[in-house]
Amino acid sequence: MSTREIRCWLTDMDGVLVHEGQALPGAAEFLARLKEKGRPFLVLTNNSIFTARDLRARLASSGLDIPEEAIWTSALATAQFLADQTDEQATGTAYAIGEAGLTTALHEVGYVLSDTNPDFVVLGETRTYSFEAITKAIRLIEGGARFIATNPDPTGPSAEGPLPACGAVAALIERATGREPYFVGKPNPMMFRSALNKIDAHSETTAMIGDRMDTDVVAGIEAGLETYLVLTGVMTRAGIGRYPFRPSHVVDSIADLVELV
Repeated sequence: MSTREIRCWLTDMDGVLVHEGQALPGAAEFLARLKEKGRPFLVLTNNSIFTARDLRARLASSGLDIPEEAIWTSALATAQFLADQTDEQATGTAYAIGEAGLTTALHEVGYVLSDTNPDFVVLGETRTYSFEAITKAIRLIEGGARFIATNPDPTGPSAEGPLPACGAVAALIERATGREPYFVGKPNPMMFRSALNKIDAHSETTAMIGDRMDTDVVAGIEAGLETYLVLTGVMTRAGIGRYPFRPSHVVDSIADLVELV
């Protein structure tokens, strides 16, 4: 199917490996094949709520054995981006709105969390966005803090229906301040490039598997990767034609890719 030799794999999580806490057909076999062949891989997610350790446990409960170090979240990518923006001799400071996934990632790269003249305001995902915290973020940005957000997703899923997510709250803050955030997560290819660096991979020999055209596929294309769209998530075959770009391949599910590893 592919004209390239694929040595490394990046894959989205929801809609590709799992759906509503259940492993999708072929996911366990695909991951086992990666390990058997010794292929470097990362599971990518825009979810910044959970740490990689949390997600490893959640995936294990669905029957998928994924090492903690093979999970790359938008929070980890954001923290890495911020670490790269800070002088080696200085300690970066940030006011963070988010959960343990974000605050832990920032601490691990040496950032100090502060609401007093921080270098950055960093907006992530949380199920309990606070009006007080959003107001504080607006005032800090107006005072000169740079505005970073983990991902542009406007809504997230819940059992009761869609919830406002990072992108929606970022739009509120942008409207109030006139300052546009820099989004690190998908579809910014920055997240893919940081993932490639983490596993010492090259774009020419790496593939991305995703279920969304507007995040996984477009970011994969912009990062120079071979792209596989699976139809086990949000995208249908009929919907692909609405986009001005195409994935390298369209498959029914990740089960169709086991033999390619």
